[in-house]
Amino acid sequence: MRRKILWLCLIPASILAAFFLDGCGNKRDKGLEEVIYRLKWLFNISVVGDLYTDMHGIFADRGLRVTIREGSPERDAIKELELGHAQFGVASADQVIRAVSKGAPVVVIAQLFQANPLQWIYRPDKTRIERPEDLKGKRIGITYGGNDETIMRALLSKYKIMNNEIRFFSVRYDYTPFYEGEVDLWPIYRNAEGVVIGEKLRKAGEQVSFFNPDAFGIRFVANSVITTKDMFKERPRTIQNFVRALLQGWREALDPANKEKAVAAVHQFDKDTPIDLIRKQLAATRMLMKPSPEIEIGRIDVEAWKQTERIMLEQKLIADPVSVERILRPYIKSRSDFITLPSPE
Repeated sequence: MRRKILWLCLIPASILAAFFLDGCGNKRDKGLEEVIYRLKWLFNISVVGDLYTDMHGIFADRGLRVTIREGSPERDAIKELELGHAQFGVASADQVIRAVSKGAPVVVIAQLFQANPLQWIYRPDKTRIERPEDLKGKRIGITYGGNDETIMRALLSKYKIMNNEIRFFSVRYDYTPFYEGEVDLWPIYRNAEGVVIGEKLRKAGEQVSFFNPDAFGIRFVANSVITTKDMFKERPRTIQNFVRALLQGWREALDPANKEKAVAAVHQFDKDTPIDLIRKQLAATRMLMKPSPEIEIGRIDVEAWKQTERIMLEQKLIADPVSVERILRPYIKSRSDFITLPSPE
């Protein structure tokens, strides 16, 4: 009976506490503008800056409550923007260009990767590659229909390497053909699988190197931040606050002084990857986001976007030019984080 009376007394107290905490939370969040940010892929090292920005309240400091959602083949950021299910998203340049060629009203507001993370891992003691011409006679893994095929074919075309001078191997999710030496070069994301596979091979006493098409003039733009033309017309200040917060978060996440905070931001979602590996992935990501000190994080490389469009035209991935520079909105003007909002078309 005593326990029953105590339980009955606790019910109003619990309701009151819940009401009080909810009221405090609403008061704390009062005035925050809600937006949805759809990523290109799952939570991993490639979105460390996005996760860091949210975890450390940088979005909130700019007056935003941002819901970050993972991407997938079934959850395309461009489609989500078109349907109004998200206000911001992440997509690679080829996705953007294809969508624009079909009339999608998307614009690019920041470029995350300054160097494409898609590279090829190989064993330098068995496969010597110092220049693209050294690919001749090699067996190269590609994903038919994937960006790695597009990039590799663009490289072969630029250096006039004929298809009969190399051998393609159809890549699946199983890395066994590469581990067993059946394939000379295997496509990976340098800052993610590249670190994991590289560590496995090094522990087995093998050497690893990476073939980077970007170093030989193939600048095929990867992950970039997008929104819609309607957002420019209706919520320009929201775009400004979002970009400023996001790029501040990326700068902080890639600052070596904040290494452990950045690692923790990723590890809270990516429990399967050991923390030591995430640290190494973070270092690799830093080099792709900021290849040299003078490059600003978030800078839109207009010439690289134009080259991406040319490659897609040459390979008939789009039927007609889209004049991609029309949809680029490069906000970053100086190191002082000054941002201007150009008028949308």
